Amino acid sequence: MSLSLAGSSLWLLSATSAVALAGYLSAALKRDADWFGVALGIGWLAHAFAIGLHTAGIGEAQPGVRFGFAPALSVTLWLVLAVYAIESRFVPLVGVRRPLALLGAAVVELALLFPGELRPHAGSPWAPMHWVLGIASYGLFGAALLHAALLRRSEQQLRHKPAAGAPAAPAQGLPLLRLEKLTFRFVAAGFVVLSATLLLGWWFANPWRWDHKSVFSVLAWAVFAALLAGRRAFGWRGRVATRWLYVGALLLLLSYVGSRFVLEVLLHRTAL
Repeated sequence: MSLSLAGSSLWLLSATSAVALAGYLSAALKRDADWFGVALGIGWLAHAFAIGLHTAGIGEAQPGVRFGFAPALSVTLWLVLAVYAIESRFVPLVGVRRPLALLGAAVVELALLFPGELRPHAGSPWAPMHWVLGIASYGLFGAALLHAALLRRSEQQLRHKPAAGAPAAPAQGLPLLRLEKLTFRFVAAGFVVLSATLLLGWWFANPWRWDHKSVFSVLAWAVFAALLAGRRAFGWRGRVATRWLYVGALLLLLSYVGSRFVLEVLLHRTAL
């Protein structure tokens, strides 16, 4: 019975992942705007179903949660795509369509190649909440990075002067000030969620360990705190602000995804 369930679950996971992969690749390769929305929607829904099957550990010999660096990236990109889907209904965000679709295909494939580790015992009743908040912070900072990329692209378009007599390129997407506000709203929301994640981890961890994940997480928290403080006190914006955002996001990426990548792929070890 368990073998049959495991086999059917594996087949269903492979099928939904294949649909998500096909949807994302079709959205990336086709230039038709209407088809892009349909293909991306199909890929996103199948991606969500695959994430649920994958992380729930359905069909495993013992109940638990399966997670790792690739599933973490998969959930993060899925959340960023959700933000994109909501905003694109109100304003065109043309410049990031193809990269997001290609990234979606990449993380789906990556999650199949590196499924992560099954954790039958959480160790604490608060551990699932800690994981959920951690992934939510990844998604919020990912959305902030998406808006920072759109902001940089809009600034470059404004700086580019058309040739004499040539018509100016029409403005696309959100206005600069609104893009900037949205970027820092996502940064602030991500900072609050990351703070809750660290506090919850410190609370139920016994004892607290200064491992690679903890060190990089705290460093990322400090960078984002400095960014928000600098923006409030000194009005940081433009390149200065985005550089702090990129540094903080890189440190946060290294905290869980980076440490799990080293353990799972380079060292072939499970988490302690």
